Amino acid sequence: MLSLWRKIRRVGLVAEPAPPRPERLEVAAGLGGSVQVRHVDAGSCNGCEVEIGSAFGPVYDADRYGARLVAAPRHADALLVTGPVTRNMAEPLRRTYAAVPGPRLVVAVGDCARNCGAFAGAYGVDGAVSDVVPVDLEIAGCPPRPEAIVEGLRKISGR
Repeated sequence: MLSLWRKIRRVGLVAEPAPPRPERLEVAAGLGGSVQVRHVDAGSCNGCEVEIGSAFGPVYDADRYGARLVAAPRHADALLVTGPVTRNMAEPLRRTYAAVPGPRLVVAVGDCARNCGAFAGAYGVDGAVSDVVPVDLEIAGCPPRPEAIVEGLRKISGR
């Protein structure tokens, strides 16, 4: 049934997010109010990256809610993944996910990461982020507003 759900979402017939996994978000309570985030661009158009930069910039300041960008997956608690997963980025995304110490969370940022967006069915696209690694939180938008990104980070940091 789950593979059918993924196929329907990939084609774009359903606009609903994947079934929520609230038991995974309970992991955030054990993070102590702060979360170290590793950003992974899996093949996006960079619209989401601009908004992530704004979310961590001086205006929206995601740092004040305990979210901090880190440079290595081994230092991260969560992955912030943007874009549809291209064929060339599927394996690096799996390896990055495996390198994050447990318990780990994955946040799919933007419509492309959620359901491939405008790139659904393209030759170079392997699928949505949830087709490659388990996703715990999805942030909608093309690109999502910085407020939505900060709200999602607040959910996983517990603040």
